[in-house]
Amino acid sequence: MPTASPKTPGWLDWHPGPSEPVFRLPAGTVDAHCHVFGPQAEFPFAPQRKYTPCDAGKDQLFRLRDHLGIARTVIVQATCHGTDNSAMVDAVRAAGGRARGVASVRPDVTEGELLDLHAAGVRGVRFNFVRRLVDASPRDGLRTVAEKVAPLGWHVVLYFESADLPDLEDFFTSLPTPLVVDHMGRPDVTRPADGPEFSRFLRFVGTGDVWVKVTCPERLSVTGPAALDGEPHPYADVVPFGHRVVEEFPDRVLWGTDWPHPNLTDHMPDDGLLVDYVPRIAVTADQRHKLLVDNPMKLYWPGEEI
Repeated sequence: MPTASPKTPGWLDWHPGPSEPVFRLPAGTVDAHCHVFGPQAEFPFAPQRKYTPCDAGKDQLFRLRDHLGIARTVIVQATCHGTDNSAMVDAVRAAGGRARGVASVRPDVTEGELLDLHAAGVRGVRFNFVRRLVDASPRDGLRTVAEKVAPLGWHVVLYFESADLPDLEDFFTSLPTPLVVDHMGRPDVTRPADGPEFSRFLRFVGTGDVWVKVTCPERLSVTGPAALDGEPHPYADVVPFGHRVVEEFPDRVLWGTDWPHPNLTDHMPDDGLLVDYVPRIAVTADQRHKLLVDNPMKLYWPGEEI
């Protein structure tokens, strides 16, 4: 297991040697949720950040992409960089058309700044409502951002915890853009996947143009990456949740690695195992192709051939 960085006690550096997945990803697979951190010497972290990660730049990301057999990536602005999107934009441009970006912007962002981001490959903005990561998420300002990006055809990525959905749902459904939910809305996986809390989340998904990332079992799991009954079955407690979303919304689900797995302190996941998690939640070839290829291409590269 990687050791904690001496600069940030408790932080686990990204997995240095991901395994070779047993599951072979289909040609054209898109990692629809990953990040870059720095490197700090070139792209400093935001002074107001809630955590300080290790360096994990575009070169390492591209090596992981190629190791896993991923064709394209969607690089999501990390909260440790605040609204300075320089590292993310640099990585998207360096990918030579094989990446898109999701930015974080302030309400006073100008049309010219948004057009520059669009030209670089950005196609969405992220709104973060997780209290341990942001001090506040003023809704009036976020609505202003959504109204500014809607004419560009962008979407809004929502990061929240399921317990907070009742307070947030009316605001979300009032936004004038497609919505993409990070990590299945972070459900409590100790509760039933067919229980009232997760069922409410799925009803929200069914209200309109809402997409779901069936990502980050390592963040949601209580059982962790351990085998089950002697057989490889990491994050077994998250599988029923991911499988239910894929079954109910096969045309609006996305998958990603979340590399380099920001702000984790208990274990650093093996990205090879995260690939092997995919066929446990998408059990048919058709479901897997939609999840990994068709859906992200439709959202991020519409009209483009694979």
